[in-house]
Amino acid sequence: MTIAKKIETILTGASWIRRMFEEGAELKKKHGPENVYDFSLGNPNLPPPAKFEEVLKELVGSEPIGAHAYMPNTGYPEVCSAVAEFLAREQAAPVEGTDVIMTCGAAGALNIALKTLLDPGDEVLTPVPCFVEYGFYADNHGGLLKTAPSWPDFQLDLTALAAALTPKTKVVLINSPNNPTGAVYSAESLKSLGALLEAKSKEFNRVIYMISDEPYRKVVYDGIAVPSIFTAYRESLIVTSYSKDISIPGERIGFVAVNPRASHRKALLGGMALANRILGFVNAPALMQRAVARLQGEKTDIGAYRRKRDLLCDGLAAMGYAFVKPAGTFYLFPRSPIPDDVEFVQALKAERVLVVPGSGFHGPGHFRIAFCVEDDVIRNAMGGFEKAIRKYRK
Repeated sequence: MTIAKKIETILTGASWIRRMFEEGAELKKKHGPENVYDFSLGNPNLPPPAKFEEVLKELVGSEPIGAHAYMPNTGYPEVCSAVAEFLAREQAAPVEGTDVIMTCGAAGALNIALKTLLDPGDEVLTPVPCFVEYGFYADNHGGLLKTAPSWPDFQLDLTALAAALTPKTKVVLINSPNNPTGAVYSAESLKSLGALLEAKSKEFNRVIYMISDEPYRKVVYDGIAVPSIFTAYRESLIVTSYSKDISIPGERIGFVAVNPRASHRKALLGGMALANRILGFVNAPALMQRAVARLQGEKTDIGAYRRKRDLLCDGLAAMGYAFVKPAGTFYLFPRSPIPDDVEFVQALKAERVLVVPGSGFHGPGHFRIAFCVEDDVIRNAMGGFEKAIRKYRK
């Protein structure tokens, strides 16, 4: 082939999420979309809050001169300040506008952070199960993804993380609320992780950074609060987006924020401002920056996601599926009734129910259900879920 061998290899083992989504498209052509129950893609199905449309109309109707011109790589200063003001309250830390860089979504934020931090051969350690793209992002910048198991309830296993830390570890990457499990890490575990990283940084004579990937921070249930990363560990960064909390994933808008107490704060911010440009992002979309500046704290109807979660969990529990009820996100990560999660996913596909094998998230023996779908999709899929599990119970 004429393309790079690395890309050819990646294409051969393409993401399970996209693969199931594409197979679902074929099934929908064959059986009709109403007869295929697609839980493969975490694409928010709720509308943005009403204020989003109001703000957009106002911005488009009163655009100043230069509204679409180049800007600082870090974003509009007034937008960064608005984000920082909200973040300071959320994180209980003195975050300022200069600590924030607006980005093309959480993926853009994570890539500029890793570009700034990683030297060739550096390791990025993450608890698993984890988001499927983390390995690619680390590889983009010469790094290597390493993993450590979590406890059966998907909480942090600090003993496993400690054992996986090496003198090559540069970043510990966490994701809470977690995709694919919906777990929210406790404040106590995060403080313990911070203490561990502080001790290991001294032992290895290098700073180990904690990066918290938080696009689902506001998608939480049952009164659960997501703890502050900035109070848990000094050498920390937050990467996030507005894709999930206000249902605008196609707008590609997010930010990265550096802990104001970080030892090398200015170098980190300078490096990421440069990385924003040389990776080709240059800056986050101008219109969306101005919009989110006026939407701090807004979110879509999280209660609707809670209803979908409970509808799904109640139905699957009655059939005998085993799972940990998610505290956040719009994902459920049940245990497969057989060890081979790929085989069971294929059995569900035969019933026109599309989910993603846990192996794709470094979580074999499980499968992921994205319940950001219409309630009727959940209800109508229950027959297929029951037929599949009944087949293996026999």
